[in-house]
Amino acid sequence: MGTRSVIGVMMGDVCKAVYCHWDGYISHNGVLLHRFYDSVKANQLIAMGNISSLGVEIGDKHEFSSRVPKFGESGFNAYCTFYNRDRDEDAEFTTLTSWEDFVDFFTNDSGAEYAYIMRDGVWYTCNSKDTQLVLLSDAIVAEQMTEAC
Repeated sequence: MGTRSVIGVMMGDVCKAVYCHWDGYISHNGVLLHRFYDSVKANQLIAMGNISSLGVEIGDKHEFSSRVPKFGESGFNAYCTFYNRDRDEDAEFTTLTSWEDFVDFFTNDSGAEYAYIMRDGVWYTCNSKDTQLVLLSDAIVAEQMTEAC
């Protein structure tokens, strides 16, 4: 069963967001976004539409059902798998015009457990139990501290 997430990029008051089916938790998708996706790459990611699984690189077209190679010893996929590019579905993303619209989409329409949103080049996160945004970098540190205990 997938841990679903929503990934969005704010441009002024407009947010474009996509659904990601697999590994949406902070220690996976959160770390990938924080480490490997700057503003340019984040916008390229969103333009590709809904995501099956996030990877270190956007990558090239491949068979949807094929196993994606891992990125070194990290355990992360080397590249993304998209519903549009790799399974020939429509490239869907959702355009939202306010933070309230994003929260409504995230909590009521997406079925996601985690949300990641980039604003002004900085990643933030929240979850379905608490929609208060926190810096993704802080959430990663907090989760690592919890896991260490």
